[in-house]
Amino acid sequence: MRLKTIDASSLTPMEMQSYLHYAIAPRPICFASTIDKNGEVNSSPFSFFNVFSINPPVCVFSPASRARDNTTKHTLENVLEIPECVINIVNYDMVQQVYLTSKDYPRGVNEFSKAGFTELASETVKPPRVAESTVQLECVVNDVISLGKNGGAGNLVMAEVPAGKSLRSKYRNCIATLDIK
Repeated sequence: MRLKTIDASSLTPMEMQSYLHYAIAPRPICFASTIDKNGEVNSSPFSFFNVFSINPPVCVFSPASRARDNTTKHTLENVLEIPECVINIVNYDMVQQVYLTSKDYPRGVNEFSKAGFTELASETVKPPRVAESTVQLECVVNDVISLGKNGGAGNLVMAEVPAGKSLRSKYRNCIATLDIK
């Protein structure tokens, strides 16, 4: 098998995104719920996401700046204001609704309403959970690391499920229990 060599420095950010999305698949989807200082809720999907630590339990997702105009997403602005989020894991039944939330809505538009999702109050953080998600992680944001200044640059959001916080799952036959004490 012959592989094509591509000079990464010759690619536009959109071309690079296309290559990487194709090469690194499938990816789990994080549907992050956040809230701003005025109490306005935002929910947005992220395919740049995974679990990175078990002790402490830390998930990382990356709201990248928009490649076309280098603006930031409401999710990033919100976690910088209120360092909390809920990571709602996307299941097959949610895919079409989640897709509706990936549009760039103006600030103040509630994506829960746009997509027909049900908000559930969280027990330990301000952002709400998504009732339709089968796994919901109430998290405290420990750090946000900027990976660059140009359009398309990621921002790593380090979201920890701290001791005493909530991790919920509808799956009862897991090897490990999901109550974090």
